[in-house]
Amino acid sequence: MACSSLFSPNSLPNFTTRPSRLQISYQPNNLAFSSPQHDTAKKKVFPLASVASIPYQPINVDYLEEEFSGHGVTFEDIDGSCVAKMGLENGSTATLMLPSGLITSYKANMWHGGTVELLHTIVSEGKDGTPAIQGGLSSAFSCGSDGEVWSPCNWTLHDISGNPQEFIQVELISSDTVDMVEIRCIVTLNEASVSSELVVSNFRSSSLQLAGSIISHLTVSTPEANYAVGLEGSDFFNMSPVSSNFFIIPPENSEQNNFIWSPMRFLSALGARNEKVADAAHSSFSESDEEMTGEENDSYKQLKEKMSRIYTSAPTNFTIIDRGRRNSVVAGRNGFDELYLFSPGSSHEFYSKYSYICVGASAMLKPIMLRPGDVWKGGQQLHNPNL
Repeated sequence: MACSSLFSPNSLPNFTTRPSRLQISYQPNNLAFSSPQHDTAKKKVFPLASVASIPYQPINVDYLEEEFSGHGVTFEDIDGSCVAKMGLENGSTATLMLPSGLITSYKANMWHGGTVELLHTIVSEGKDGTPAIQGGLSSAFSCGSDGEVWSPCNWTLHDISGNPQEFIQVELISSDTVDMVEIRCIVTLNEASVSSELVVSNFRSSSLQLAGSIISHLTVSTPEANYAVGLEGSDFFNMSPVSSNFFIIPPENSEQNNFIWSPMRFLSALGARNEKVADAAHSSFSESDEEMTGEENDSYKQLKEKMSRIYTSAPTNFTIIDRGRRNSVVAGRNGFDELYLFSPGSSHEFYSKYSYICVGASAMLKPIMLRPGDVWKGGQQLHNPNL
């Protein structure tokens, strides 16, 4: 996919995020993350089924059921892909696709006793005629330096912990053995939330840059009936939609592929030795600086207009209220300075393919820098306050 970078290499400051302990718990005024402590040294790594045209050794679903019984996770083989279904006793569920790592469903328990789907996922026909899944909750990141860029896209099941009464946690690993980079994705289902955390380890002898976003497609009645609460006073930067395997792009945006933001192209431009390459990427945007930046002045922002925006000083938690479906979601982040917010606008049919809002814990404008031996942690949590 043709993509463009936002800036030239010299225009972006870098920073190093030091290791920090994360919590996975919800508190009334603060969403935080953590990885429950458990021993993974004895757990096996399981090769997983194929994705697209890339061959993978078939997974033994019966063996996984036996190995991880008692944790509240079931496995199913669907057309060569493995589907892990997580379920708690209170009715909350989450569905995870392997080896893509895409969370296709999060059904949250509601005050009326039933469950409601909070993620927006669509299935369409791919280029080779096979089903293509988009939306849900996924991570779209690239890492590298000096023009050498790698993106984690195939995840291996590493461990499962927890129980149906409290929480269920699934740990995935993707690594680049050549460049000595390891990324762990930890998906946790709690009674009132689902979270996705990344743990990035740099085993190289040189520094590493990380850019991208954890993107959640929230299903809505229509963007016109949705409001973002708590962003007043936050600085923002208008930008192109994100390019990833699972990002749903409306037709009016997909026709302009040169204006799609890609983390891989972004880091490649940052590491480009030829300044003309970076300058060309920067000049692909027609908007002026004044049109691209601003400060949010609405504490109850309606999302009916098309928007693709990075908030650089947003609070760690904010709320999306859907007056059509009469529910809300609290989106929290940790380890990320930036918040990504996307709306396809309200020109599409209600409760349709484009009835969604995207939120993302992001590092798009300012990559995260990992020095040799650094371990960085960051994540996004979707909390259900409707119990």
